[in-house]
Amino acid sequence: MSLDQVDWAVQRLCDSAPTPSDEDFARWLAAVNAVVPLAGELTLRLVDAEESQTLNQQWRDKPRPTNVLSFGYGDMPELLGDLVFCVPLVAEEAQAQQKPCLDHWAHLTIHGLLHLSGYDHELSSEAEIMEAQEIAILATLDISNPYETSHAA
Repeated sequence: MSLDQVDWAVQRLCDSAPTPSDEDFARWLAAVNAVVPLAGELTLRLVDAEESQTLNQQWRDKPRPTNVLSFGYGDMPELLGDLVFCVPLVAEEAQAQQKPCLDHWAHLTIHGLLHLSGYDHELSSEAEIMEAQEIAILATLDISNPYETSHAA
């Protein structure tokens, strides 16, 4: 499905670890858009741990960096929102979880886009719905269920 309704850009402010290409992000955006129509302006911001921690403290009152933050602007429909990724943390998590780094990036991008589309996981019932949607979208990209425990030795 086309991304004609989404005007998106990537801000690369951290190069401490490999990051997805614009083509990777476009593929993941299209996969979400095929299931949950996306529209508006979207910024994908790739930052270091310091900026992630500052934003996480300011907006969520959590004094540590986080893998992805979603900022939606529901009162301004022309803005889909912003996703802020902590580059070093995404790389660390992928390694710790023994999964391909690009697969982890895809999962976090899809997770963030679903948040911007109104999905949440505060309640277990919401989490089940959101996770099922993530798993289904990732499957269209031939990416394994990220919630299954790794059986690697």
